[in-house]
Formats: sequence, structure tokens, C-alpha cells
Amino acid sequence: MTYLQELRDAIKRLHGCDSKHLTTAAVVETSQGETVWKGEVEIFALIDHATAKRCFAWAHETDEGKRYVAVLELPPVTSAQTAVRAAIVNEIKKHRQG
Repeated sequence: MTYLQELRDAIKRLHGCDSKHLTTAAVVETSQGETVWKGEVEIFALIDHATAKRCFAWAHETDEGKRYVAVLELPPVTSAQTAVRAAIVNEIKKHRQG
């Protein structure tokens, strides 16, 4: 299975719809002059999703194995950059809670 197919499967599992790959965006996210995230975000068109037309997806390795991230393009998420920011904020919130 290719990386893009793995991401499409993750989108289906997380958001309940099929998708079609559109393009790839390079993203570098910095905070206080330090790079906190650098990588490629895959952009997908969503097929028959109730509220979103696009999704930003990527995968990264964790201590538990590969983790898939799929962020819907819904305000305030409007780009690959803001999708990465939203995912980082979500991770920070999770770590603070538990």
C-alpha cells in the first residue's frame, strides 16, 4: 500500500468519506524562532463529506508506531499551514489533560 493510500484510508476511517489526492504542500511551523514541525502535507478533495470539501493529511512516527493526522478544511483551518497549527495545538491540549 502506498503512502497516499494509507492517508486515504486514514481519512475514510477518521472522517467517513472517500478522498482524491490533489497536491502536496511543504510546511515549516516555527515558534519563538525554533522549528517545531517541518514536513509535507498532502491535500485531498473529499467525496460526499457533509461539511468539508478538502482535508489536509500526513503521518509521523511515534513511540507507539505510525500516527495518521487528517484535518478537515473548516474554519479556522484554511490551509496546510493552519492544519499543522491546529494539530499541534490539539496535541498540546491532549498532553495537558492527561
